Amino acid sequence: MTTARISGSVWAALAIVYLVWGSTYLGIRVVVETLPPFLSAGARFVVAGLLLAALLVWRHGPSVLRVTRAQLASAAVVGVLLLLGGNGLVVLAETSVPSGLAALLVAVMPAWVVVLRTAFGERPGPGAYAGVLLGLAGLAVLTLPGLSGDVHLGGVLTVVAATLMWSAGSFSSARIPMPRNPFTASAYEMLAGGLACALVGLARGEQRGLDLSEVSTRSWAALAYLVVFGSLIAFTAYAWLLQTAPLSLVATYAYVNPVVAVLLGWLILDEALTWPIAVGGAVVVAGVWQIVRAERGGPPAEAADPTPRPLHDGQTPDPSTRPTVSPESKRLR
Repeated sequence: MTTARISGSVWAALAIVYLVWGSTYLGIRVVVETLPPFLSAGARFVVAGLLLAALLVWRHGPSVLRVTRAQLASAAVVGVLLLLGGNGLVVLAETSVPSGLAALLVAVMPAWVVVLRTAFGERPGPGAYAGVLLGLAGLAVLTLPGLSGDVHLGGVLTVVAATLMWSAGSFSSARIPMPRNPFTASAYEMLAGGLACALVGLARGEQRGLDLSEVSTRSWAALAYLVVFGSLIAFTAYAWLLQTAPLSLVATYAYVNPVVAVLLGWLILDEALTWPIAVGGAVVVAGVWQIVRAERGGPPAEAADPTPRPLHDGQTPDPSTRPTVSPESKRLR
């Protein structure tokens, strides 16, 4: 499929993925202004998981949720790694770190996946390793504001820890028995991850400082936006794109989303756009581009494996995964 033949529907779906997943970091930042991090993340993913499960049952009947015990356990483990360890830590970090910086730090995730693949005996090509070096160099530059005291260093390190957890979840999801329907898998992952976030929030005592009457309208609105748009609409648009658009075009969200996040944080929240963020972000995005390109074998990407399936927040993809959207899930269009 050439760019000239791409329909308006494809461009519209791609715009949704770009803008919505690029804006989730902004949404998280607004949520944690007056809502506790782990309890809000837990509420978000439990509600999104229930809505997705209800939609699946409505469209396909209860059988769509039937999975084996091994598949259910795997989905739960992946959900905890991705949504508690990955997303939950990002939400916690955004209480002290600008949303744009958080997005750029998260964008280095494919570099950790390449490292994990190497540790487990796989041999990515030299192009992937070049991307890793670029990504880590960009990460080093992005940590400079934390080292200089301009940004909370603990928050920066928390995001880095989140990328490691997200990488572990993404890496393992392609190597353990998961539900075949990606929407079914996502519903169980969101429920497991959301419950885990809620339990951590309760263990931290977040409920003791929570007064719902003092939660701002914009925090509630941002939470609703993350549930409906971030976890449902954008994910459905992405799954549709996997079946419709050139894979090389779909993969561009990996390096567009962080740029969107930085610009939105700067424009809406008046977040500082310093030279370490600009330079480090550019280097990280270049590293992500190099890794995605190397894993696709270079252009044309249409002949390579499908683009990886992210979960719910547009985290930068793991190019080593090979998810598919089943024929059944196509009817969710």
